[in-house]
Amino acid sequence: MKSNVLKVHLPQQPFANNRRQFLKLSGLAVVSSGLLFACSDEDEDNPQNQGLFDLGKGDLGVLNYAYALEQLEADFYTKVVNGSYWSSANSEEKTLLQDLYYHEVNHRDFFSAAISAAVGSNTGAKLPTLSFNYSGVNFNDRASVLGTAKVLEDTGVAAYNGAGRLLTNPDYLVIAGKIVSVEARHASAIRTLINPNSVDFAGDDVVDPVTGLDMAKNPSAILTAVGATGFITTKFTANFLP
Repeated sequence: MKSNVLKVHLPQQPFANNRRQFLKLSGLAVVSSGLLFACSDEDEDNPQNQGLFDLGKGDLGVLNYAYALEQLEADFYTKVVNGSYWSSANSEEKTLLQDLYYHEVNHRDFFSAAISAAVGSNTGAKLPTLSFNYSGVNFNDRASVLGTAKVLEDTGVAAYNGAGRLLTNPDYLVIAGKIVSVEARHASAIRTLINPNSVDFAGDDVVDPVTGLDMAKNPSAILTAVGATGFITTKFTANFLP
């Protein structure tokens, strides 16, 4: 299994300490004392389709769905902070993108730990590590990186907003609300980098001007859009999510 290793040496706080601090502050820590995000018995039923992994149903299906998206974002930002655009960017942009990298890696690792705790010995019910391809992204080019980041962050916000109603465990819903608020901050920050001194940070294309609410999309719509990018090369199904 190939792991993503950050090649750059980041100043000040080591990654491990930064990671623990972020998890603690955001309330996402899965502690050994028993904060296990248990799914119901029916959620442990994770049927497969023609040998392809299926995300499953119920809360577990939503967790696997979020885990897939967080794997994508974490992998993308790992590539970003190893590209020449990031290394040559001004200090403000470098710091912002570095923070996004840390956040997405922590989100990914949280879902990995939470799902492992939920499925216990039924490890086949956990989405495996995915593979990615960014042949259409130039990580040495600012416009290419930020344009892709904008798509991923906007998609992430719409995904969490759309999946929240599918959760039955209130603890999951609280955590999803915490994460989507971070994703919305990411989206706003990226939009501001692309078009500073504008209203794009909360543009009408993502925030309904009448209701003042952000977009919400079902998993099927999100996965179709993500699939169209070609970024995720590992095939899986979502037969039990709307």
